[in-house]
Amino acid sequence: MTFAAQILTLYPEMFPGLLGTSLAGRALSENIWSCTPVQIRDFATDKHRSVDDTPAGGGAGMVLRVDVLASAIDHACMAHPDAPVVAMTPRGAPLTQARVRALASSPGVIILCGRFEGFDERIFEARDVEEVSIGDFVLSGGELGAMVLLDACIRLLPGVMGAASSGDEESFETGLLEYPQYTRPAIWEERMIPQVLRSGDHAAILAWRKSMSETDTRSRRPDLWERHIDARVQSPSGAHEKKKGPRA
Repeated sequence: MTFAAQILTLYPEMFPGLLGTSLAGRALSENIWSCTPVQIRDFATDKHRSVDDTPAGGGAGMVLRVDVLASAIDHACMAHPDAPVVAMTPRGAPLTQARVRALASSPGVIILCGRFEGFDERIFEARDVEEVSIGDFVLSGGELGAMVLLDACIRLLPGVMGAASSGDEESFETGLLEYPQYTRPAIWEERMIPQVLRSGDHAAILAWRKSMSETDTRSRRPDLWERHIDARVQSPSGAHEKKKGPRA
């Protein structure tokens, strides 16, 4: 089944953009996924094709109109009623690898790209729209965020990556950062690949990789490390076990 991506945007010419190259581009040409940009302005009701208006209560900028957005979403949902609807907005929940995997396992996704000062809040009250953020920063619009989300999903689709297991040990898949990687030459500028990786001892290599993954996560992303530790001490009932002394 083709993973169907519909992108509701004021700039449909931006798609597939970068997604037309590399793994995503090859998958697109092989019909593993489809890309359908939808012009939000097509659902405007006045002769000027207006999609925004001034903020209620005053303030700078413009806000995307709820009636126009609703019509665009309803149109997309008619084509793919089982696809989740996602809005790219800095107010959304941070995008995680777990959420990406869930989206990639769905029939597709409908992505709403914001512009200006964002969306009329009533769209989230009247339609089932999930708010998602790719980070604590602001872009000019949701289109680049949509590309990030789609790229993360597409690479997980069956047949996109060369080996089915090639993403299993990547960063965030296990709740930790990936271990350091090396390749030839064995010695470069007097820096040598760690001996354990050249030993042929697979058990020792696995242990080293696990240790490095934990060490790097603890030092570089203490927030991930805390969540990883918390997950490990969960009891079967879901309650946390009593901590025994300070953490390492």
